[in-house]
Amino acid sequence: MRKKLLMIMLASALMVGLTSSCAKHNLAEPSEPTQPAEQPAEQPAEQPAEQPAEQPDEQPAEPAEPAPPTPEEQAAKTLASMTLNEKLGAMIIAGVDGTKASASARRMIERQHVGGVIFYGNNVKTPATVAAYVNQLKAWNKGNASPLLVTVDEEGGRVSRLPGLVKFPSGRVVGDSGDRAYASQIGGLLGQASKTMGFNVDFAPVLDINSNPDNPVIGDRSFGATAEVVTQMGTAVMDGLQAAGVIPVVKHFPGHGDTSVDSHLELPVVNKSLKQLQAFEWVPFRAAIKEGADAVMIAHILFPKIDKDVPASLSRAIITDELRGELGFKGVVMTDDLTMGAISDHYGMGEAAVLSVKAGSDILLVAHEYENVDAILAALTNSVARGDISEARIDESVKRILMLKQKYKLSDAKTSSIPDLSALNDEIRKVEASY
Repeated sequence: MRKKLLMIMLASALMVGLTSSCAKHNLAEPSEPTQPAEQPAEQPAEQPAEQPAEQPDEQPAEPAEPAPPTPEEQAAKTLASMTLNEKLGAMIIAGVDGTKASASARRMIERQHVGGVIFYGNNVKTPATVAAYVNQLKAWNKGNASPLLVTVDEEGGRVSRLPGLVKFPSGRVVGDSGDRAYASQIGGLLGQASKTMGFNVDFAPVLDINSNPDNPVIGDRSFGATAEVVTQMGTAVMDGLQAAGVIPVVKHFPGHGDTSVDSHLELPVVNKSLKQLQAFEWVPFRAAIKEGADAVMIAHILFPKIDKDVPASLSRAIITDELRGELGFKGVVMTDDLTMGAISDHYGMGEAAVLSVKAGSDILLVAHEYENVDAILAALTNSVARGDISEARIDESVKRILMLKQKYKLSDAKTSSIPDLSALNDEIRKVEASY
């Protein structure tokens, strides 16, 4: 029975296998052939896209113009090209003789490379002779590293050097007006008068406060007896000069208003403390520096409570510590004339020059005698050779001088040989009549 059942099960399994094999065989058989899919109607060949018209080759962009050098960069470049002799000469403004350019003046400019000249009353005769003199000096300077500073004291009042002009009012008259606009107009006219005859520096305005009625040298050159009047009028005149394109030199720091001695003849002594000077004499100078003063002249006065040893013009305490340090002045510092009695009666020219440069002065004013220029240049050269003054110290001063010349775009171009002063004189009369 069991045997029969086993045979039935084997037979059933065999049938299932055959059925599965046939199913697989049928799936593998090819199906009815299929009709190909209907093809779309033939499209015309696609035309290539229209090409843009051929453009000419682009030109390369022009290279950008290099930025012009800054005044500091230009000054550094000029400085690097200068010899020591040229640098030392650049630190001197010297007086000239007569009413015509001389061989001595030519030597001083061409061989000693002095950076500037100053004209006094004995150098001027007529506007035409002044212009001719100035033009000759500028022509001799063409081979030097920078244009010549051509300077004059043209304050107005009793300190007026330029010929052919209606007389300008004194500082006191300007101060008494109490009008800054008037003061600015006077400054502008002073600048125009100077420029017309070839001058580019005016030793004005006076910022001394005339606080001592016995003062023999300042007096009506000052705008007044109070710090407020001198500040207001003095800075207005300075602004007018600057607007006219002439370099103003404010003077006489630390203050010449409270002296009873003329420094042209003797050495004045002022026994004021630092605090007193700061609160009074320095008020106009501080304001001028804040408004952009270009140059400050230092007086030959002894201030023993600040520096008991040497006058202000030779004092590091006054020039470097106070004027530059305390008041923050960054412009050109120059001495008053070193041939004045306050200096020449107590110091040799070379000695004074060395002391002044070591103190911080940039320009030495040597108004008389060519021999004094020789002595000063020799002393400075020896001092640098000994290491008493470094060439880096000389470079500081010369760079400031060069930057000032660049600021005012000075040149040695000729001025008119016959200056026409008629319109200028009319303007001076008109301004004076209005006050």
